[in-house]
Amino acid sequence: MCGIVGYIGSKKATPVLINALKKLEYRGYDSAGIAVFDGEDIVVRKVKGALKALEERISKEVINGSLGIGHTRWATHGEPSDVNAHPHTNLSGTIAVVHNGIIENYAKLKAWLQGEGVVFRSETDTEVIAHLINYYYEMDGDIFHSVIEASHRLEGSYALGVICSDYPDRLIAARKESPLIVGLGKGENFIASDVPAVLEYTRDVYFLDQKEIAVLYSDHVDLFDEDGNKVIKQPYHVDWDLSSAEKNGYAHFMLKEIHEQPKALTDTMRPRLVYENKKPVDINFDELTVAEHFKNAKRIVITACGTAYHAGVVAAYAFEKFARIPVVVTVASEFRYMNPILDKDDIFIVISQSGETADTLAAMRLAKEAGIHVIAITNCVGSTVSREANDVIYTWAGPEIAVASTKAYTTQLMCLYLLALKCAFLREKFSRAEYTRLLSELEQIPSKVQEILDDKTGIQKFVSKNFNKEKVFFIGRQFDSATSLECALKLKEVSYMHSEAFAAGELKHGPIALVDKNTLVVAIATDPELYEKIASNIVEVRTRGATTFVITQDKDGAFAQAADEIVSIPHTESAFASMLSIIPAQLFAYYCAIHRGTDPDKPRNLAKSVTVE
Repeated sequence: MCGIVGYIGSKKATPVLINALKKLEYRGYDSAGIAVFDGEDIVVRKVKGALKALEERISKEVINGSLGIGHTRWATHGEPSDVNAHPHTNLSGTIAVVHNGIIENYAKLKAWLQGEGVVFRSETDTEVIAHLINYYYEMDGDIFHSVIEASHRLEGSYALGVICSDYPDRLIAARKESPLIVGLGKGENFIASDVPAVLEYTRDVYFLDQKEIAVLYSDHVDLFDEDGNKVIKQPYHVDWDLSSAEKNGYAHFMLKEIHEQPKALTDTMRPRLVYENKKPVDINFDELTVAEHFKNAKRIVITACGTAYHAGVVAAYAFEKFARIPVVVTVASEFRYMNPILDKDDIFIVISQSGETADTLAAMRLAKEAGIHVIAITNCVGSTVSREANDVIYTWAGPEIAVASTKAYTTQLMCLYLLALKCAFLREKFSRAEYTRLLSELEQIPSKVQEILDDKTGIQKFVSKNFNKEKVFFIGRQFDSATSLECALKLKEVSYMHSEAFAAGELKHGPIALVDKNTLVVAIATDPELYEKIASNIVEVRTRGATTFVITQDKDGAFAQAADEIVSIPHTESAFASMLSIIPAQLFAYYCAIHRGTDPDKPRNLAKSVTVE
């Protein structure tokens, strides 16, 4: 995944492009570059490394021009280097291209172009695009038609920004699979991979659909389909507060977003609760067109990737516990290759923070082809998954900038818990009184998350003594086992510590062989009925030299003799505790990253949203 931006207007393009790229650096940070038309030529500056390296490179230059494109890269083809950085140009330097995505047939196109005399300078798939556009441009001299002709030959995914020195009055953008928005300003217009890049300049945007092309002028934007036919659509007004995409005094976006979870959970939950006498009595999912389908469904199928997949695993326990309906949870990257068994009576749920995850989109499309009604849970209005799913449930988390997901995860859980409770009530699995009791418990989750955030010094102190462990194992049972998956992922993502998650009962079936004095075992224990079992597991690893850390609701000291450190979370319904127990684990991961000198916002080799397979 990469981030692309573009600008045309009356301002100097360079500072606008750099500023916009800063908002997208979470999408890739192994190289960065810009291309600006200075009135005579396209000036390209690109360097290996983070965006600040590009800023240093151009700090002593004056690059004039009010038309330009920019790119921040997460490498897929070709190692990070100055040469492989974007933008890429044709041989004469009159056409420049930035690209997010993967061109699957680039090798075939490259061989053909080399046969036409083209000399390639990089190892990237993107350079093919610049030369392919140039090939058609040399035939008829129309840059718009050349982009269309080139796009017809590209297989794979792309979001493109294209400028041509012969057409200094326009910027061309095209999209297939990879996300792309057009920002509509006054006397200026923008393209970007994501909304935060343009929020400082405009709140009115077009979300480009599949195979749409946009031609941006300083005073207007024209939209077209893949064949060059005009498309008319209404712009979307973004109502985010700009400050929500900034750090607001926090050292890192990850820490800020961890602390935003009480508000994000409230924003996601409160509009969906129905109140009587100030007490929640029902759940309203107006966005669902087939809520009644939950009454008779025989199975729920959930698919997602990474953190969203872990939310799905927690949801499987919730649906089965409350609604007594079987659930299958599958990693989306495996789903389309497994010849899945689907039934028209299934409830099919896809989860994606960005709404652009390539594997999740592919799984969703496979389900739709089979005639299955798809419900999507996403944080991004206007994203591909939100447009293609039959129903959409939004997590109102606001923009999440840090690569490692925190508030997106907990708000996904909130939506899934609400859905599970509504499903259970429709299926008459518990009484009205029990339903309202559970809703009251759920309503208190945001304030209990705040309690944990207000008392994090114990976690900080424990981290200061244990951030250098060679191995970290997270264990739990039932819901806690599912939570452990996300705990382990957060730690390995941001601190690069080796961490794994195991169902606690499986320790004796192999993993305990790895336990020694260099091991930290973190036990998630939120179900009182399982405290005794978890305490036994802790004793097993401690006698083999491990340091032990317990995250629990226990108030009676069940782990006092077994654990080296205990973090107590507020009491809630044990089935809901996954939204609380993950908070100390997120903080643990963050502080481990800080002590180990890594950047928790920009983990190496990772990108915020995986928009390529």
